[in-house]
Amino acid sequence: MNIEKIASEVLKLSPHDRTMLAETLWEGLETPYLAAPEISDDEAFALAKRRDSEIENGEVEPLSHTQLMAYLIKSGHGGPE
Repeated sequence: MNIEKIASEVLKLSPHDRTMLAETLWEGLETPYLAAPEISDDEAFALAKRRDSEIENGEVEPLSHTQLMAYLIKSGHGGPE
């Protein structure tokens, strides 16, 4: 079953059941917020400031979460391998 089919079925659940499922899935992740970052906090802060400046100056156009996820799924980088 692919992620689109699963998502379609999940959206048929009640809000309470979707919340319970989301909580179960989140808890199933092995502490993602404790994973070692690939860059330091200082580097991440500098990157965030640069990206914000690029958006403010019109150098780049930000994507919504929906646009990003659609792009990732289309490119084969979103969802289970």
